[in-house]
Amino acid sequence: MKRIDGEYDVIVIGGGPAGMMAAGVAGKRGRKVLLLEKNRDLGEKLKMTGGGRCNITNYELDNRKLLKHYGDAEPYLYSPFSQFSVKDTFTFFERRKLPLVVQARGRVFPKTERAYDVYLVLKNELKKQGVTTLLNHPVTKLIRDEKGSIAFVETKNGKRFKGKSIILATGGLSHPETGSTGDGFRWAEKLGHTVIIPSPDIVPLRASDPWLKEVSGISLSFMRIHFFLNGEHQFSKLGKILFTHFGISSPLILNTAREVKKLLAQGTVEARIDMFPDTDHRKLDKRLLKLIEQEKNKYVKNILPELIPKNLAHVVLRLSEVDENTKAHSLTTEMRKRIIQTMKAFPLHIEGLMGMDRAVIADGGIPLDEIDTRTMRSKRIQNLYFTGDMLHITRPSGGYSLQLCWTTGFVAGTHA
Repeated sequence: MKRIDGEYDVIVIGGGPAGMMAAGVAGKRGRKVLLLEKNRDLGEKLKMTGGGRCNITNYELDNRKLLKHYGDAEPYLYSPFSQFSVKDTFTFFERRKLPLVVQARGRVFPKTERAYDVYLVLKNELKKQGVTTLLNHPVTKLIRDEKGSIAFVETKNGKRFKGKSIILATGGLSHPETGSTGDGFRWAEKLGHTVIIPSPDIVPLRASDPWLKEVSGISLSFMRIHFFLNGEHQFSKLGKILFTHFGISSPLILNTAREVKKLLAQGTVEARIDMFPDTDHRKLDKRLLKLIEQEKNKYVKNILPELIPKNLAHVVLRLSEVDENTKAHSLTTEMRKRIIQTMKAFPLHIEGLMGMDRAVIADGGIPLDEIDTRTMRSKRIQNLYFTGDMLHITRPSGGYSLQLCWTTGFVAGTHA
């Protein structure tokens, strides 16, 4: 019989936010806990979340209102969120001397605005609760006993560990460079679970327009973007838009991706950006005329940047079919009309969504009807628990994903 390298009450596979929370909570209950992580360090994705600032949760203390953001998963989540809510997240981190601050749109960050500090709190908690952590230990196999429970966990290093309870916290498929490569989904499928194929969900949009590289990096703070399917208007959103070399991004765009994905499945999608949503065509023409009167001997390419960023102005003139070297006083009424129209309906041809490598969140995973969400235990394997991005739950960006990790990690760690 193969040698056993250790016996534990709880084995947690995956050292991301959900796994670290689960391991720490189980350890605090006096359980002997092993945390296995395939990377050289814990929390690789956590350290980069929120652009390195870590959007730790969203400030909505009413669970009923909060859970509306989780789509079809809402009825399954009342029990876990009654056990660990947004308020509990504040308490957990602030008691460990990491104060939190609420910013725009209810997004909550550590006061230091350093994701690394969140990682340190969780790492210190593991140490405090006596959790054994093994890094560079990718799991290769889950071995079941004659009763169907998971008895052993084997790693690539050739080690075998015995566990009474196993918590899968291997994450989804977004940002695979951090180790989220779908291992947990493959194991779950072999164990008899359904796995809904993940796809990028909160992700930038890819466009085909050739001038994108010219405007890459330009950010428009207060824009309205309209989406059209086969020429017919579908919906619009108001907020910040960032041009990239491949298309458009920003929290507004990320949270639009799910709706755009549905449109792309039905036909051709075009976006049109209104750069002046609070100014109608007539008033915008007056502003342009005033500029022309003040700078009548300048080229139009030199006066339009008074209204919009310079590189974007070049593209607007090109799309408006106005020679950028036209003197301001030579602009005809028709030319002005075309420029105004382009700024009020700046066209983008949406090709698709960016891939998993740029996804903030991917949907897919284990359907919640196969899990007892009161404990996060599998309904098919008696001693198996699921957390975080392993679960098929759609949600927007803005702290909702990490809150899901804290909550499901806490519940699994409490009941394993």
